[in-house]
Amino acid sequence: MPQKPALLPPRGIGAPKGTLSWLLQLGYTTSRLLKQNSLQNHAAATAFYFLLSATPLLLLLSYALQWLGQLAEESVSAGILMAALYNQLQLNSLTELGFIPRQAKLTAGSVGFITLLVSSRGLVHAVEGAFHVIFPSQRKHNLMVSWILPLVILPVLFLLLGMAALAKVTLDFLAQYNFIGTSNALMLQGLNALFSFAMVWALLFAAYWQLPRQRPRAREAAIFSLLATASLVLLLALFGAFFKLENYLSLYGALGGVIFVLMGAFFAFLLFYLWAQALYAYGKADITALEKLFLAGSGKGANKLESFVFGNAPRLLEKYGQVYPAGQTLIEEGDDSRIAYFIYAGRADVYKQTGADRRLLGELNEGQLFGEMAYLLNEKRTASIIAGTELTVLALPPHIMEELMQSSAPLSRRIINVLCQRLEQMNKASAG
Repeated sequence: MPQKPALLPPRGIGAPKGTLSWLLQLGYTTSRLLKQNSLQNHAAATAFYFLLSATPLLLLLSYALQWLGQLAEESVSAGILMAALYNQLQLNSLTELGFIPRQAKLTAGSVGFITLLVSSRGLVHAVEGAFHVIFPSQRKHNLMVSWILPLVILPVLFLLLGMAALAKVTLDFLAQYNFIGTSNALMLQGLNALFSFAMVWALLFAAYWQLPRQRPRAREAAIFSLLATASLVLLLALFGAFFKLENYLSLYGALGGVIFVLMGAFFAFLLFYLWAQALYAYGKADITALEKLFLAGSGKGANKLESFVFGNAPRLLEKYGQVYPAGQTLIEEGDDSRIAYFIYAGRADVYKQTGADRRLLGELNEGQLFGEMAYLLNEKRTASIIAGTELTVLALPPHIMEELMQSSAPLSRRIINVLCQRLEQMNKASAG
């Protein structure tokens, strides 16, 4: 039986250099996949459905304003709320520009509601289609996800966001005119902002965790949802600072408001997909780094940028690295083990048992992968591997090899080619 190898000495988990290298690999992989998957086109399609959904929602808002206007004639609280909405959301300007109709008819409301349901389904399916590209899988969603959820998710989403926005503008109005005191207003505004942040995070977490057909771990989905939410808050602040609705209205007229909303939705959904792609890249970080390392060892594939980004192997050595002294056995002929090895440094010798003696078949050098035959053929080891010099290897369990084979066609071709060559050599050796 093979002896137990020595593990590489730990270099310190979270060391600055290793962390920087990992972040660089994650960022590079995310940006490459973002471009490769054309997620900007998915963001544009999703923004279109979002804008289509906003039209009937404005119609529903007009119903609410008409109802509130009737209440304001008899209720002081309704009058304060009405004034807050018009003051904070500039509804007078939107009404004058024609975004909000002065009188909405029931028939138009029915059409608007149907449009809302249809656009809701289109929006959810657009997101689902993008996630199918980001998280490739052969599984299909059930009837609940495909038909029922799209019809209710968007109205519920806008209702929750509308409640948060309504609470904010009301609190801003009350604080502005000192109805509840400055300290109370600030405390309530802070709680409302925290609630709004938590609500957006919960929605993003549900999407990142539930929509992918191959679900990530809940902890990872929660962290990336938090990062996505913070990015959306920053985007909203930057959008408010550098983009002004008045500029678009003066340039495009009433159409300027549509362009303004469409641009904001596009950048928001692009950020949403960017962090989803980063979540996928995070789950595949080791696979991508191993693929680049193996292909670089074969003299193929990597350009200068990829060589710089993925040229740092200490993180992989910390996780998968093992050291064997000269003469130690890695693989014993006839074993049932399925671990594959990649030679990072050193040399290994290949032996075949012939009667009572071992026959040297050849040697393996740096950059070569071996031991994959038992995994691919699901058979016992056909030869023994012994360290010819001090040997540093990456030991790869079967599930890592499976992901590598599925993720990289060039690597799969290389492995199959090497496998065919070894089978041919073993046949010649047996015949001789």
